[in-house]
Amino acid sequence: MSPDLWQRGCERLATELPEHQFNTWIRPLPPAQVSDDPQADAVVSVRVPNRFKLDWIRDQYASRIESVLSDLAGKPVRLELMLAAREPAPARSAAAAPPQRNGAFHIAGAIPALGAAADRPAASRAAAPSAPPSASRHKLNTALTFDTLVPGRANQMARTAALHVAGAPGQMYNPLFIYGGVGLGKTHLVHAVGNALLKDNPDARVLYLHAEQFISDVVKNYQRKTFDELKAKYHSLDLLLIDDVQFFAGKERTQEEFFNAFEALLAKRAHIIMTSDTYPKGLANIDERLTSRFDAGLTVAIEPPELEMRVAILNKKALSEGTEMPEDVAFFIAKNVRANVRELEGALRKVLAYSRFSQKDINIVLAREALRDLLSIQNRQISVENIQKTVADFYKIKIADMYSTKRPASIARPRQIAMYLAKDMTKKSLPEIGELFGGRDHTTVLHAVRKIGEERTRNAELNQQLHVLEQTLKG
Repeated sequence: MSPDLWQRGCERLATELPEHQFNTWIRPLPPAQVSDDPQADAVVSVRVPNRFKLDWIRDQYASRIESVLSDLAGKPVRLELMLAAREPAPARSAAAAPPQRNGAFHIAGAIPALGAAADRPAASRAAAPSAPPSASRHKLNTALTFDTLVPGRANQMARTAALHVAGAPGQMYNPLFIYGGVGLGKTHLVHAVGNALLKDNPDARVLYLHAEQFISDVVKNYQRKTFDELKAKYHSLDLLLIDDVQFFAGKERTQEEFFNAFEALLAKRAHIIMTSDTYPKGLANIDERLTSRFDAGLTVAIEPPELEMRVAILNKKALSEGTEMPEDVAFFIAKNVRANVRELEGALRKVLAYSRFSQKDINIVLAREALRDLLSIQNRQISVENIQKTVADFYKIKIADMYSTKRPASIARPRQIAMYLAKDMTKKSLPEIGELFGGRDHTTVLHAVRKIGEERTRNAELNQQLHVLEQTLKG
């Protein structure tokens, strides 16, 4: 078998795969070892630098690679992926960091000071190189990993993008902007990326923080006029993970400092991952130059989990607590707790605690008793009138438009959404709902319910809006 089989295989894959996929996952791989045993299939062995790249290549590309290699070899070829032995990290120069893309060297402490600190003497501006954050300083929760994250349709795209970043930080999807409602797993995902990078590269400068901590740091350094400290803390990172950037709204100095940190990190090919409760263009009172940069990488949504995913989350969480959850109980809880993962886990804890304290086996009767307060809230009558008012306020139309004959899209669509919610969240029949929407026929209501329900599965933005409305109505 030709010793250049791997090289020829890569050349063909370069023509068959999208360029960004090939450049990210295949091109960086080292030359393969080819063994050809006449008594068995040929084996091509490739050493992959970290386990995330290994898992991703195995799941996404292994069969394709084997097919190409077998075709070129004229016989079956098996691909063997192995983790490369880790080499000791080279000592970092006290004077300089790795070169930037433009070929210039970044000298620690040599970036002009921010804000008022730029007017200080050069000697006071010089800053010593910052050390990589220690385990106690990177602020990561080591329990939040990709292994403990339950995958599903609701987080599929965000999880895939996060795996890309963990496997090749600074290369693709920079910045990565993840948005969605509360308790859906945004924070879990960003911690998973940080933990993955640190496991693969313990010397990486990684920092997780909530947006409020960045605001606090800006206020503290502004009062003390110590902007070099702010610069040293944030500009030297390899990975910045920041939660809830919507908290920057209306804080001009914070936005200015974050913009400067943002630009400095991207210039040195560090990676930035942010989360928010809405997509970048939906952020209010945040400078457009920031939101445009938020949107410049990849923006992905995490949606409320579907029923099957909620059941899987319950089962996995219960097993981590040393308990096996009966399938019928898992479905019972999942059907009654739909808002988000956080509430789902809270319901599970109540059931597990009730079982332990009462020394009874877990079944639906016990679950119903343990969750009686929660179920009482869930079953509380939500009126159609309240739905109409909430939806009208959300979409900034008049309540009267809900039962008027007006039909422009700016009114008709919120009205259809209100009908959908009325059918889903009340016990009213279609004719009763139609009557409360200006005496409309039940077929009009049915059309609205089906249209919004189908579109919800395809349109992430609509699904997010409905999730917010549902949480608002449930109080």
